[in-house]
Amino acid sequence: MASPEKKSFPLRIDPALWAEVERLAATELRSANAQAELLLREALARRGVKLAPPQGRASAARKDPESGS
Repeated sequence: MASPEKKSFPLRIDPALWAEVERLAATELRSANAQAELLLREALARRGVKLAPPQGRASAARKDPESGS
């Protein structure tokens, strides 16, 4: 069940693309949903969009593999 502070919506996505998101998520010990959110945040950051850090215990517990922290 989605947390109350998160927006849920249906997503139409190429099955091969979603399979890669799931594979990457498993490698990085995330849910496919969390992985998709991370990838969207990274894509927006590359375009110069600044967002507040994600809220919640899972985001605080996990370290960003790219930053090495």
